[in-house]
Amino acid sequence: MHSLCRTIACIGVTAVSSVASSQSYPEKTVRVVVPYSAGGSADILARLTGKALGAHFGQSFVIDNRGGAGGVIAHELVARAVPDGYTLLYSAAGPLTVSPHIYSKLSYDPLKTFVPVKLTAFVPLMLVVNPKITATTVKQLIDAALANPGKLTYASAGTGSATHLAAELFRSLTGTEIAHVAYKGSPPALMDLMAGQTDMMIDVLISALPHAKAGKLRALAITSTTRSALAPTVPTMQEAGVKDFDTGTWFGLLALAGTNPQIITTIARALDQAMAQTEFTAAVASQGGELSRLTTDQFGELIKSDYVRWGKVVKSAGIKNE
Repeated sequence: MHSLCRTIACIGVTAVSSVASSQSYPEKTVRVVVPYSAGGSADILARLTGKALGAHFGQSFVIDNRGGAGGVIAHELVARAVPDGYTLLYSAAGPLTVSPHIYSKLSYDPLKTFVPVKLTAFVPLMLVVNPKITATTVKQLIDAALANPGKLTYASAGTGSATHLAAELFRSLTGTEIAHVAYKGSPPALMDLMAGQTDMMIDVLISALPHAKAGKLRALAITSTTRSALAPTVPTMQEAGVKDFDTGTWFGLLALAGTNPQIITTIARALDQAMAQTEFTAAVASQGGELSRLTTDQFGELIKSDYVRWGKVVKSAGIKNE
């Protein structure tokens, strides 16, 4: 009887401790791991999110960039962490819903290892070419690719990234043969594109647009169904003649499965408050993004549906780890 009482008391103390821990969260610096290199779209939005959370809680949310392997490196790093809310993941559609279909031996399951906290933004992509390419329209680019099968190259932020899948969708819809060159993130891919090492890229708008405005790249189209207010003269892919082309990416914050649900709720509510502020909305818009209105549960459903959707695309295109 005394042993039972002690067990019950122990459980009670543990429960109280857990509640107290969640109520005082965060008590120290929080690490936010990003599966892309610094300077890219994911990094920019992750830092915006970290800054907002830091201001709300009065604690530092430090961004840790771990690019490479289609996001696998970063996700495996987080998967090995303690599920206490002090190691978070700021990821995108590609690493969570595409890479798992490409990399056969993963030490984590994107649908079971991580839990959604908050989706922050939807972002369109932009088709850009280096100035050495004579094409000034999508049609001219397609004609050049059809006339020279396999000669043109496209850069991506990595195998399985949104930039990779968008280019594969472009190839599929246009019947072109364009060689893939994978990089560890958008910044190095854009650098080589501007240097003329590759011919084209369908990159996240917020990463590609500054280079297009500076004349270092030429923008040919936007991948969403409507034009971007940041680049109103650039036509959509559908306007440019590529029927049914509608894609983009999204970015959001996740935690490890097993993290105290109250901590997840605390973070999500803090982000809700931050995202309701004009400053946050304006910052996302200035990067070409659209603020997400999805709840935590709806974010989870989006991950599941995109996982199925892109799995079919990967299989159909025969995309494999390169």
